[in-house]
Amino acid sequence: MTLSLRGRLLVGVIALVAIGLLVSDVATYALLNRSLVGRIDDQLQKPSTVATARAVIIANCTPGRGPGSPGLATDFPTGTITELLGTDGAVVTACVVGSGSTPSTASPVLPKTLLGAGEGHPVQPYTVEGTGGVSQYRMTQWTENSFGGQFVVFAIPLTPVHSTLSQLLLLETIIGLAVLGATVLLALIIIRISLRPLQKMGGVAADIAAGDLTKRVEPATPKTEIGRLGLALNGMLSQIEAAFAERTESNNRLRRFIADASHELRTPLTSIRGYSEMLRRGAGESPTDAELARRRIEEESVRMSTLVDDMLLIARLDQGRPLESKPVDLQAIAADAAADARAVAPKREITMTDPGPVVVEGDDLRLRQVLGNLVRNALVHTPSQTAIEISVSTEDSVGRVSVADHGPGLSPSDMERIFEPFFRADPSRSRDSGGAGLGLSIVNAVVSAHGGHVRVKETSGGGATFEVELPLATSSN
Repeated sequence: MTLSLRGRLLVGVIALVAIGLLVSDVATYALLNRSLVGRIDDQLQKPSTVATARAVIIANCTPGRGPGSPGLATDFPTGTITELLGTDGAVVTACVVGSGSTPSTASPVLPKTLLGAGEGHPVQPYTVEGTGGVSQYRMTQWTENSFGGQFVVFAIPLTPVHSTLSQLLLLETIIGLAVLGATVLLALIIIRISLRPLQKMGGVAADIAAGDLTKRVEPATPKTEIGRLGLALNGMLSQIEAAFAERTESNNRLRRFIADASHELRTPLTSIRGYSEMLRRGAGESPTDAELARRRIEEESVRMSTLVDDMLLIARLDQGRPLESKPVDLQAIAADAAADARAVAPKREITMTDPGPVVVEGDDLRLRQVLGNLVRNALVHTPSQTAIEISVSTEDSVGRVSVADHGPGLSPSDMERIFEPFFRADPSRSRDSGGAGLGLSIVNAVVSAHGGHVRVKETSGGGATFEVELPLATSSN
């Protein structure tokens, strides 16, 4: 079963606390056991213990001469045993020594296995199993010269130690369970508060998945880890929203392009079909009608071919098809465009500034098409007496060409769409005089393919000014 993040955090915290408590309890238990047993060992090995055992055995456990008598130690716990063993291991004398009490003649049976006894001093204490209600004894023994080399055994019961350790174990269990319970409760509260921002993010993510890309997650701050995650998610959402908006706009432009292209192609196709029908019905019997039909079919075919070629050029440029790249003089191209305009409209006032060569990297044919379309646009869409100004300049490694007229100009809404395919600022203008609306789209596509940009603005005093900016050629070329 897969746990949730909240469950994994809770299990992890409880496991860490439980392990910490277990290690702490085991260490405390072991250290206290070592300390208590160590104190007993110190009692067993100090000289007063030997003196006490000798005095008890000499007194032969006689009432009135117990531990309260002079020379006997009284700091041993109740149930402490001293025995005198013969060389064959038989118990000669055995007494139970207790603090503040007289020695008892009761003789508990201690284990018969003895370690090598020291001569006149106790051996290292060790633990043996007890009898008579005592589970274990801590004991030592030695050879006592006062009794002809017989063995003396002195044993202190570990019952107080076991009792203390049992109480410690019970206390550790109660405290551990209380700490674990408090940890679970506190961890639940902290985890719930800490994960609340993630829950909010989950709700926003559900709205975004439903299609609302305007939603943003909170918190979004660099101060916390979740806040930084929110910042990253919001940045990603902004990019996704922009990508969707761009795709939607691209689809809309494609639909408009297809609709406009179909509309533009329908007119010449309808004309060709009509004149073909005229010829089929007998226009050939009238030389005048036949000549008209053939001429109009040819004109509409040429017009349709030009339209298809323009659309194909825009599509290729949008796909990033490479253009020819060589040094091109914008001043020479602009001069030729001005000369062509004077030949077409000799009565127009067409002026041009001549700052000298302005060399850029590009395709000479396409750049001439750009200037030709801009000048033709000014000639077609302005009154015949309107002046046209062509200028070439350089600024900050950029070559600039501008074509300004003083005609009726463009509205702000028209300026935003002027470079769209098939867009006409004057919808009432006929296609014969105004074209198909692809000229400025070709200008924008060609300039963008050269790494430049084109824009339109209002001419001072009225009219429209189209500016083309292209990067200058590097000196190494």
